[in-house]
Amino acid sequence: MSLSTAEVAAAGDAWVWSPPDAEVVATDGYTLVRLPDYYEFDLSVVSFTPAGPLGPAVDALLERARTFDLPILDWQVLIGAPAGLAAELAARGGRVKLELEVLAADLTGGAPALRPPELDVTTRWATDPETFRDAAVLQQSAFGGELPPADRFEAAAARNRASIPAGRGGTLVAYLDGAPVGSVGIELVDGVARLTGGVVAERWRGHGVYRALVGARLAYAAAHGARMALVKANPATSGPILRKVGFTPFGIEPVYAVPLR
Repeated sequence: MSLSTAEVAAAGDAWVWSPPDAEVVATDGYTLVRLPDYYEFDLSVVSFTPAGPLGPAVDALLERARTFDLPILDWQVLIGAPAGLAAELAARGGRVKLELEVLAADLTGGAPALRPPELDVTTRWATDPETFRDAAVLQQSAFGGELPPADRFEAAAARNRASIPAGRGGTLVAYLDGAPVGSVGIELVDGVARLTGGVVAERWRGHGVYRALVGARLAYAAAHGARMALVKANPATSGPILRKVGFTPFGIEPVYAVPLR
């Protein structure tokens, strides 16, 4: 079975992300997330489903966003977004800060067999605070921000201890000779495996570490009944690797930085 743009777009629209310690404002038309201070970015739109005219709906969301007294709102224009949204954001001063490539793989026939890495890489689920801290250090080095407070590591590990055996996903870390070299996440929702947060330490890129982490997540996803794997990837780094291992591209989602002041 091949995936259609419509079903991939619907899976992407349903992907509403917020960490457990975020402040969430959810209405019938949108969801805003105020991230904790240790994240690199502060305020994001994670869903936008206006029922009326587009312009007034954009203005209403921006008015609510301004109550956070922050300079910038990050707004990702999904492939299933209302037509004209990018133009509305640009007209209000929004500028594209990065682009993400939407890729998906059909898992109804099981997980594909991927070529093993060149290095002797092992993987470990972050079910203890030390492993989760390894993941957080790798994420911080790649995406900026600061490390979460130490007590968050135990809380996150506890969530993984519950979610991983239940088939809901979690955080996975790759090690080489005992040192952490890569970290990724996976979340299973309604038969869709959302692959997140891929990072490999710069020294070890190009040796199959990321491919090994993709393979481990696809095997986990297929074993827990996922019909599709979905990624919103960096077109210049993880995107080419994912296409080589069988993912199909479905479009680019620009992320706009919209001024609030």
